[in-house]
Amino acid sequence: MKKIRILNGPNLNLQGRRDTEVYGTQRFEDYFERLKARYPRVALDYLQSNHEGALIDAIQQADGSCDGVVLNAGGYTHTSVALRDAVSAVSVPVVEVHISSILAREEFRHTSLLAPVVIGSVMGFGLDSYRLGIEALLERIGE
Repeated sequence: MKKIRILNGPNLNLQGRRDTEVYGTQRFEDYFERLKARYPRVALDYLQSNHEGALIDAIQQADGSCDGVVLNAGGYTHTSVALRDAVSAVSVPVVEVHISSILAREEFRHTSLLAPVVIGSVMGFGLDSYRLGIEALLERIGE
């Protein structure tokens, strides 16, 4: 059984309540249950943290224990060299996802420090960006 870790960064614990016109009204925890039902042959685990170090630890721990990582780094996408360094230091494939299209938002969001070190990026498809990220990982790892 393949194992994929989903990591959500800062403020994504407010999914479904924060900026609903941008991010929608569905809670991520409810969507995660749908993902688990859709992929019964994949062990999905999930962590959300508002703390950069906790996300870095989770990426490092995934190396060797997971087959892939789906990462929505939230605001850290545009600011965290340390998170970028963690992704580039591990051998586990990482897909960057965003609920909204970062290119259609404020200019400071247009640059992803992660994009050069992940295997690909999915953005703008709402919560379905996570499913698309999982699909990309499964293609890459041979499921």
